[in-house]
Amino acid sequence: MSRHSWIIIITGISMGLLGVLLSVWGNPENSGICISCFMENSAGALGLHGNARLQYLRPELPGFVLGAVLSAFAAGEFRPRGGNAPVLRLFSGLFLIVGCAIFVGCPIKMLLRLCAGDLTALIAAAGLVSGVWIGLQLLARGVDLGPQQETNSVNGFLIPLLFVLLFIFVIIPPPFVIASTEGSSSRHAPVFISLASGLFIGAIAQRSRFCITGSLRDIILMGKRAPQLAGFAAFAVSAIIVSIATGGMRVSLYGQPGAHLEHFWSFLGMLLVGWISVMIGGCPFRQLVKAGEGDADAGMAVAGMFLGGALVQSWGIAATAAGVPNSGKVAALAGIAFALLVSLFFRNRSTN
Repeated sequence: MSRHSWIIIITGISMGLLGVLLSVWGNPENSGICISCFMENSAGALGLHGNARLQYLRPELPGFVLGAVLSAFAAGEFRPRGGNAPVLRLFSGLFLIVGCAIFVGCPIKMLLRLCAGDLTALIAAAGLVSGVWIGLQLLARGVDLGPQQETNSVNGFLIPLLFVLLFIFVIIPPPFVIASTEGSSSRHAPVFISLASGLFIGAIAQRSRFCITGSLRDIILMGKRAPQLAGFAAFAVSAIIVSIATGGMRVSLYGQPGAHLEHFWSFLGMLLVGWISVMIGGCPFRQLVKAGEGDADAGMAVAGMFLGGALVQSWGIAATAAGVPNSGKVAALAGIAFALLVSLFFRNRSTN
């Protein structure tokens, strides 16, 4: 087994392990790592939405990005690049969070929920696989957002510098940063444990290129020969073992934390996430890591994810345990329409 394969496996084990343990240490149940939840919480902490129960600057977010920055510099892989449909990527990031908010979780949280026995996540997993498959079919038919090119170094540093600022806000909170006193955002692991976990995961994920939707893409294309298959399996096995060991395993369709029973919309939300992730080259977590490597296109997606985190709360789009609101259903359908339009207008018709 190659050195890179071992890095992929270690990444999977680390993310599965810390994804469960961060909940044990204080994060909301089954939300030890959830990029969409962290985006919504952090947008609220910066005053971008008014839901008083979802306002906390999650330390893991700057940890992921800055860990990737440090790893990329150490490996000589920090390379400012971009210039590839920036506005489109902004909206792609926004709709990634819309899809996650309909399910109540990103692909990482979906897998953590499955590994803790949440059977409602099975339908979402089917949706995610379907979205990845659709994205792959469209790529094969010539859908392409265009090539990247080397760009001004300032473009590559903008998003990392933003997360340096958020890192400072985590360590020395200014008066305008809000922290919930009740609700899910009031529950969090100790700040320095969250930061250290984020830095470690961001660094090792930069080396391994680990991505949930990327793993599914490779498995669909290559089967058991897919390099990311071992990392995906390592994530699942480690998360299941730790969930059982910590008493977090509850196999049930009902009464799961933060879950709803509107399965069609969970399917559609994750289908949207899988589809867009393939088009822009990675799931929400992977976009953070790529932004930490100097990828300005991923940086625009991350900016869209922050905007999405604010809007899904401000506009009442996000689902809750009570179900998916009508505004959320409209937003999910708008996201599907967006993905269809992108697929139509960014198709290279010379491709067979």
